[in-house]
Parts: sequence; structure tokens; C-alpha cells
Amino acid sequence: MRDQAVEPNEKYSVPVIDRMMEIFGELEKREEGLSITALTEALRQPRTTIYRILNTLTRHGMVSRDDKGRYTLGTQLLVLASRVADTRSEALVGRAQPVLDRLAETTGEGVKLSVVDAQGVLVLATAQGRRQYALTVTPGQRIPIHVGAAGKLLLANMRPAERETWIGVPDLHRFTDVTLTDRADIDAELDRIQKQGWAVDRGEHSASINAVAAPVRDRDGALAGVISIPFLAGQPEERIALLRDAVIGAAEALSAALAG
Repeated sequence: MRDQAVEPNEKYSVPVIDRMMEIFGELEKREEGLSITALTEALRQPRTTIYRILNTLTRHGMVSRDDKGRYTLGTQLLVLASRVADTRSEALVGRAQPVLDRLAETTGEGVKLSVVDAQGVLVLATAQGRRQYALTVTPGQRIPIHVGAAGKLLLANMRPAERETWIGVPDLHRFTDVTLTDRADIDAELDRIQKQGWAVDRGEHSASINAVAAPVRDRDGALAGVISIPFLAGQPEERIALLRDAVIGAAEALSAALAG
């Protein structure tokens, strides 16, 4: 007997799973957590129903309960999300590689596709440039998230609470004289990036390297990754503007491919 495709249909829904998803939705809105009373009021469900579901979800690590009786999303959800992220990353690279290859060919520079994971910025895919003095780019490279065009663009697209986990820490490392470590300066830069829609690095990680970056978005408009072009410092502004326009065009092309 062949498996049948599952179509969304309220006729075949399971009420307890509907309630579970509603609980996840409420907890996702409130990072500080919610009590059983608050969840009961928000969902307009019997307290005993909410209690039983929370008890089961807690046992499986899907939600966590603190010493004040507040519930938050659990770490097991991160495990499941990482599996989904791995699958999506493979699909993203498959769509991205032709775009990266064309960008490297037209600009002559090495280009990168980067995402953020639990450790910071991760380079998923690259294409090598053939221009003299083009920088070598390597898949699997990791870069601190508070420096560089790609990292700043990723930060600029995060929710405030998520951003806080990365930059709301004391003593961010200063790699060069232009590395942003003051919180007010970082916030101002991220606001600027949000408004203009692209990012530039003028030697924040390495004084001899600059970069431009643009966002790649999926069909829902969520950030799927960042395409960036690193290049040797000292380029004329006309060249930097050309690279900026090229990376924006490539990111838009990949976004269109992901939406199709």
C-alpha cells in the first residue's frame, strides 16, 4: 500500500496536537516564559488540559520549567531545528553555487555564502576569483559575528533578543583599530545596515581586507543567508561600488530562485 500525501484538513486534525502547537506559539512570543495560568488565559483552555500537555512536553525536553513556575521553549527543539537547518543548508548550497560561480566570474573576486549557526558565522559555499590578488575563500571557515560585512548583516536581521545573545556580552574582541566593540556604535551600525539593506567592512577583522555583503531571503522573506565579496583594502570607491552592486544583484537572483 502506497503512502498517501498528507493534506492540511481540520477534519483529520488531532486536538491535543493543536493545543500543543498553540502552546509553542505562545511561548515563542514570550522569551521570559509563561505560567500555566497565563497560558490557560491566553489559550482559553482548561487548566488541567494545559497542565497535562506541559507535563508531557517537559518530559520530552520540548519545554522547560524554571524555579518560578514559568515555561519556556526547550532545548530539544534546538536539536530538531538543527536537523532541519542541515537539510535546508544542503538545498541552499545547491541553489547558490551557480549564482556564486557567476558572481566570481563577473567580478574576478572570491565570493562566499554564509549563515549563522550556534557558533557564529559559518561559510557554507564559495567560488574562487581569477582576478590578480583575489582572496582565497574556503567553505567551513568561521568568522566572529560582530566583525565583517556578513556578520553584521546577519546581526542586523535578528530579533533583538537573539542579537543580544551575540553582542550583549562584555569585552567583545577588538581585531583592528576599526573593529566595533562599543554597544552604541554597534547598534548604530546595525540600524544603518537595516535601512540600506547591505553591509560593508572596511578592515574590521583584518586591516588588509574589506568586504561587501547582501542578504538572501527565502520565499517567506526570512533571511536564508548572506552573499559577500571580500577583497584587498585600498580599492577605489568606484570599484567598491561596482562590487556592492554586483553582490546585491547576486543576492536578489538567489532570493528569486529560492522563491520560485
